[in-house]
Amino acid sequence: MATAEQATTALTEILDAGSGRSALDLGWIENVRVAPPRAVIRLSLPSFAQGQRERIAQESRERLLELDGIDDVQIELGSPTQQQGGQSSGGIGQAGHGQVAERQSIPGVKQVIAVSSGKGGVGKSTVAVNLACALAQQGLRVGLLDADIYGPNAPTMLGVADRTPEVQGSGSEQRMSPIESCGVAMVSMGLLIDEDQPVIWRGPMLNGIIRQFLYQVTWGERDVLVVDLPPGTGDAQLSLAQAVPMAGVVTVTTPQQVALQDARRGLAMFCQMSIPVFGVVENMSAFIPPDQPDKRYALFGEGGGQTLADEFDTTLLAQIPMEMPVLAGGDQGRPIVISQPESASAASFQQLATRVQERMGAAV
Repeated sequence: MATAEQATTALTEILDAGSGRSALDLGWIENVRVAPPRAVIRLSLPSFAQGQRERIAQESRERLLELDGIDDVQIELGSPTQQQGGQSSGGIGQAGHGQVAERQSIPGVKQVIAVSSGKGGVGKSTVAVNLACALAQQGLRVGLLDADIYGPNAPTMLGVADRTPEVQGSGSEQRMSPIESCGVAMVSMGLLIDEDQPVIWRGPMLNGIIRQFLYQVTWGERDVLVVDLPPGTGDAQLSLAQAVPMAGVVTVTTPQQVALQDARRGLAMFCQMSIPVFGVVENMSAFIPPDQPDKRYALFGEGGGQTLADEFDTTLLAQIPMEMPVLAGGDQGRPIVISQPESASAASFQQLATRVQERMGAAV
């Protein structure tokens, strides 16, 4: 007749889909009891692995029913476990992901700052990329994490969309090397998928890849890691805020009212999570015609960035004008702070970098 030891041995074949590790070793299957003709186990899956529950239960039932004298399997549901440590259980780009109980710093990275926006289309990624490049020009060792998993644009903006990062190891030991461009070390989902491939992931999978980008990338020694967040107040923002201690966040908006409404929600979220707000960047503040560099046209209104900053008792860090080279630089992989450092936009980005450095120093 089957024993508890035999049942445990049979269950070692049940694996986490992401990491390939045994569910027994992970503590997801526990309290194995055998009293023929019945076997009883308890499933205690962490929240990020709940999508695997039916499969794990079914595979466990099948293996236990193969044992001598077992014709009934009872599966109890225990309290969700919480995986400790800063690394997920899966490899880069995989769906088995962990959570951390406390915010954990990234080895070698001194400070983490986030660039956020309440809505899409306000130029957040343009600000994040140019801010990272400007900080590098000012002498900092800079990393850029493109956390906009559903719309990763940083590879195109830095001219490396055709490159693939080196990945070594497997599972929780897997490590990816960032791609270096324009003085910045960058990782992005856009480096791991085809150009036309959609990312159709639920929250736990999004949470996992962000943690992998934080903790399973060989960042080296970095003075600052700039994180380009997706727009809104969703899983990516929560994942970052709960995973790593952040020095502060920069919020990007445009002057018009609808952008301000969404930006307010984003700022309120970070305030509720006790993350310092460095200030507001008003992008597309005015259009500068290429043939009339002394003219400025407020196409989207005026004063919105300052209004938002005043409402949250923070600073208007910079007003970035609209110039044709900004758009061209993003498409051609040459950010304007590098391609046209004497332009009005580049000067505004350098001002932004200087003020962010000041606030980073205050956050130490």
